[in-house]
Amino acid sequence: MSPTQRWAALTARIPGGRDGRRMLAVALVDRTGNGLWAATSVLYFTYVTHLSVAQVGTLAAAAGVVGVAGAPVGGRLADRLPLTRVLAACQVLRAAAALGLLVTTDFTSLLVCSALAGFGDRAASVLTKLYGTRVAGAERVRYQAVNRTVANVGWALGGLGAAAALAAGTTTVYRILLLGDSLSFVAAALITLSCAEAAAPARIVAGGSRPAPGARTTNPWRDRTYLAYVATDTVLFLDDAIFKVGLSLWAVHATDAPHGLVPLLMVLNNVLVVGLQVPLARFGATTSAARGLLLPLSLTFLASGVAMAASAVDGAVPASIALTVAAAGFTLAEMLHATVSWELSVALAPEESQGSYLGVHGLAQASQRAVGPLAVTAAIATGPLGWTAFGTVIAAACLAQHRLVRPRPEPSAPSPAGPAGGEPLTTGRARSGDLG
Repeated sequence: MSPTQRWAALTARIPGGRDGRRMLAVALVDRTGNGLWAATSVLYFTYVTHLSVAQVGTLAAAAGVVGVAGAPVGGRLADRLPLTRVLAACQVLRAAAALGLLVTTDFTSLLVCSALAGFGDRAASVLTKLYGTRVAGAERVRYQAVNRTVANVGWALGGLGAAAALAAGTTTVYRILLLGDSLSFVAAALITLSCAEAAAPARIVAGGSRPAPGARTTNPWRDRTYLAYVATDTVLFLDDAIFKVGLSLWAVHATDAPHGLVPLLMVLNNVLVVGLQVPLARFGATTSAARGLLLPLSLTFLASGVAMAASAVDGAVPASIALTVAAAGFTLAEMLHATVSWELSVALAPEESQGSYLGVHGLAQASQRAVGPLAVTAAIATGPLGWTAFGTVIAAACLAQHRLVRPRPEPSAPSPAGPAGGEPLTTGRARSGDLG
């Protein structure tokens, strides 16, 4: 088989056809640009715009707070307007915000641009997920896994590019990297506009052939069951703060592990996600399978928290081993949760309001960006017991979510049988607000 044939065979296995592959290109370009900026943003604000530490923190906080609104607003717009146009508009907004950061040093203007960038980022994240859900159909879990793998590759490419450029150590390099970030959003918008509009499919539980029965509200803010699911998922997303804040601070300040281990654990996280996210997706390919993953996921979170606590042991070698086990465990939890969250957030949403529901679900990830750093720093301040409690709390949230989305009792009248594992889940459709 020639290289061209092998490439064609590989791309044919990606769900969503041509438009699905184009949206993967959007993810790659987007995340590469994000990697450029994430690696240099603090340095840019420090050495180019000459902001204080407090001012840099305020910019990050503004982006996080305004970003919380981006998810539900973007999802609601997608239920009323062409999805690709809304997504492209969000990409253009992000490009304009990045350019705004580039052309001004006024703090108020930087604050506005950071807030707009945060809004566009969270809205684009939800809209990209919604498009992938629609274009991949019943194979949405596999598509999510491929998308996440591609995104991690983009992050790595952006980070490596930034590291190489920063070797020059000039303010011009910082500006070039920010310009590259802005241009990546322009490129993402152009690719998005080349994609066909993906019509919302008839709502079918993944792995099954029966539409979810029962009438329900199409307003996610009145669906108490879905809001409760989002609340539990917010807790599960706290693992994101482990690699952004918790692991490095804990390793440096509370363990005997060598400081050089920290970047290696970050690399381990990235390599595991790129190598294993797609293979692991098959364990959550149906709605029932995704729900079932919540049980081993709870054990993984608990074991990882205990491993972090154990890394406080005396000695560089045992501390390094415990940290490596913890990093691998939290990475496994991250991958399993990504599969579960993608499937359940879609399966529990009515087709006619899918965008609005996924927008509300986007609040889970957006909110943890503010809560996550506080949670992990509290765990660090409490010591080994804090990490054990951290893992226990997330494990308990997994068990609560497993109960919340339990299978609906079979209807008395028989219906056409679908593939195994595709039974509808209790989501408050027939009985508003019934949490079971």
